[in-house]
Amino acid sequence: MASGFFAILDDIAALMDDVAVTTKVAAQKTAGILGDDLAVNAEKATGFLSSRELPVLWAITKGSLINKLIIVPIALLLNLFFPVAIKIALVLGGFYLAYEGVEKIIEYFFHHPKTGHEVVKENKQDNADAEKAKIKSAIATDFILSIEIVIIALGAVLDKSLITQILTVSVVAILATVGVYGIVALIVRMDDAGYQLIKRANNKGFFSMLGSLLVKALPVIIKILGIVGTVALVLVSGGIFVHNIEFLHHLLPNLPSIISELVIGLLAGLLAVGLLTGGKKVLALVK
Repeated sequence: MASGFFAILDDIAALMDDVAVTTKVAAQKTAGILGDDLAVNAEKATGFLSSRELPVLWAITKGSLINKLIIVPIALLLNLFFPVAIKIALVLGGFYLAYEGVEKIIEYFFHHPKTGHEVVKENKQDNADAEKAKIKSAIATDFILSIEIVIIALGAVLDKSLITQILTVSVVAILATVGVYGIVALIVRMDDAGYQLIKRANNKGFFSMLGSLLVKALPVIIKILGIVGTVALVLVSGGIFVHNIEFLHHLLPNLPSIISELVIGLLAGLLAVGLLTGGKKVLALVK
């Protein structure tokens, strides 16, 4: 009995060693998408009142965990019984990300300044509804990025046992959520940390200067993350198309991969925006 018990412990220890190794490999392969995930979510988690930043971020984090609770078992089951469905889901998600990224670019370049009446009308809108809408959008984007993370992590352990696949993908999913949103929380609270340093240092000395730097740096970092996040949406979508559609994989062989993915992501986004805009106009005419 005792020898059987210790044999089970040895098996568990060996499994944990395997999972540690495969998790490291999977994390390395998902590093790029995690960087994009960080940029996208940092941009989406900003723009709220200081008192609402952490509650909003917590709501998005909970949504991200629920996303992964849904995605991980479905991805494992599809990989066993219907692997082609994973590619279809990725491509559809790619169009969603491309649409989001290109829509932001179009809005930036072709956005017309609002008149006074429009601004007053917007300010009267329910802030709670606007907050819920932004949280919903962030969770939807996280869902697509989470699919990409889970699929890449799963791809790194396809030759392993099912239990190793389950544990590895689950660990990567949890680490991705905690890591990304933990860093986002630190970014959005930079200014509060800066104000505290200034206050404690009585507006004098090194810590006061450091606090002022943090306060002044936050808007710049947020602006940079907004740009990086938008580009990341297009790049991730382009990467999804290139890696999952054979024709596109060989379409621009002479260009660096990052350029070809950016071009394909932009074209897909323009197509998605055009189709959705045209569809809305058709529906408006029908009504």
